[in-house]
Amino acid sequence: MLNSTWRPTLLIRASVALHGLALAAVIAAPAQWRWALGAVVVNHLLLTAAGMWPRSNWLGPNWTRLPAAAAARHEIALTIDDGPDPLVTPQVLDILDRHAAHATFFCVGEKAARYPDICREIVRRGHAVENHSQHHSHYFALLGPRGFMRELQAAQRTLGQITGQRPVFFRAPAGLRNPFLDPVLARLGLTLASWSARGFDTRIGDAGRVRHALLHALRGGAILLLHDGNAARTPGGTPVILDVLPAVLESAATAGLRFVRLRDALS
Repeated sequence: MLNSTWRPTLLIRASVALHGLALAAVIAAPAQWRWALGAVVVNHLLLTAAGMWPRSNWLGPNWTRLPAAAAARHEIALTIDDGPDPLVTPQVLDILDRHAAHATFFCVGEKAARYPDICREIVRRGHAVENHSQHHSHYFALLGPRGFMRELQAAQRTLGQITGQRPVFFRAPAGLRNPFLDPVLARLGLTLASWSARGFDTRIGDAGRVRHALLHALRGGAILLLHDGNAARTPGGTPVILDVLPAVLESAATAGLRFVRLRDALS
């Protein structure tokens, strides 16, 4: 079910309560301020750790696998981040066509505005375009509520106007976030999605290592992550995704798995 109403997690509720208790303790016994401050600092470290763990659901709902019903149907999701890329994305689309596989492209708004025809082609070929922020900023996880709202709303407008398809999923840049993100997602009707397996193909140019990481996780319900934008290159200069993707698609077909868009797994 897609996000619609924000419900703070147990960690968030406990954090709010802790801050209240710390304040009350300092008012009642000022000499104990060091203990109160220490408890708040530890809490903030825990919140930071949760935000730096992309697959965590401590800060809010987060798809790390497809729903159980989709897994039971032997469905699997391929997600492709950081595009569109004028060189790589069209080749990825051709590979997907050859294997009759569908994918979810988490696109960056400003790149989509630069290459709108590629985004439209993604949708025309039966894939989905979802929200990966407007600018893919390195300091995205440090934003507050207003900053998150600006980034996500801008990407919603950009991607929706280009493709005619409103994004319903969001993936944070590098998967990093903070407690202010989830209320913004709920307000915009977006659901956070991470992954169950990735090959770090923006940093690793060894296609064999990337391929092994993904094939090891190939099972119903898995959400796989690759990159068409910012893709690392093999020693021969080929974007890693182009070397890895055919083997992943072939292995999935042999295992009786069917690639679907994230939004298809909702039904």
